Amino acid sequence: MNGNPYDVPELTVEELAQRLERGDGLILLDVREPVEREMAQLDGEVEAAPVSALVRQGEEALPEGARDRDAEIVVYCHHGIRSAQVVAWLRQQGWNSVWNMAGGIDAYARRVDPSVGFY
Repeated sequence: MNGNPYDVPELTVEELAQRLERGDGLILLDVREPVEREMAQLDGEVEAAPVSALVRQGEEALPEGARDRDAEIVVYCHHGIRSAQVVAWLRQQGWNSVWNMAGGIDAYARRVDPSVGFY
């Protein structure tokens, strides 16, 4: 299906940029830790649920908008591995419209918008 080890649905960073530009109403879910979010950030409204909190609290760690199993959610981290794990878990819990951002925020910064930042 794709190149991630969890075989979950993915959007390329270019596809994500196009969908954001169109205003498709996606929820962006950043699963990096707070210190990582300080180093590189996407513009716009981004929800945060660090993997560490998801491990401890499960669904309770999800922001309210991301708790809607019918919402369209794009999950990302630094390189796309942790977010692929979260996408796999969300799909097991009943979310259907959830994608991994292939390559993570690093790929987004390198291929779409360098102002996002690198680390």
